[in-house]
Amino acid sequence: MKIYTKTGDEGHTGLFGGARVSKADARVETYGEVDELNSALGAVRARGPVPVIDALLLALQGELFVLGAELARAPGKDVDVGVALLTASDVERLERAIDDFERELPPLKTFILPGGSECASLLPVARSVCRRAERRLVALADHEAVRPELLRYMNRLSDLLFVTARYANFRANVTDVPWLGRKAREGTDETEG
Repeated sequence: MKIYTKTGDEGHTGLFGGARVSKADARVETYGEVDELNSALGAVRARGPVPVIDALLLALQGELFVLGAELARAPGKDVDVGVALLTASDVERLERAIDDFERELPPLKTFILPGGSECASLLPVARSVCRRAERRLVALADHEAVRPELLRYMNRLSDLLFVTARYANFRANVTDVPWLGRKAREGTDETEG
């Protein structure tokens, strides 16, 4: 398979089903965001998280590839992309993973900031990319048919990435970084330094 085809040199790309669209098309932008999220999860995995987190992120990467393939279908075309599409059971599995991690974590009593262990510091970056991809997906759904399972999946995935960051700190025996707020900082001289 040749890597470059030259068919996109004028700013267009092909969708499954044969349609050609601008590379700035909302659909292309959306699956591009999903691809960026997949890359962000790969970057977290490259840092060697604990096995349970690594296995989870690997599975999520595969599912994001499936989600991106579905988004790469031409609108209104029921084209087989060669993989089983995400379903409500995939959303439920994300919910179970959230619940499983939360059972081991101390309850949240305050907002927390990204930080702590290396893995826990990188996962919020992926969560932010996930939220951006979700916003793109919602914008696409405002104009074209998008299966509701995809919207639910992306929303639940960002929740899972948040909890996974907390779990990464927990497993590394690192305390989450609490947001102290402005009142907690009162009395400190911010001009020092």
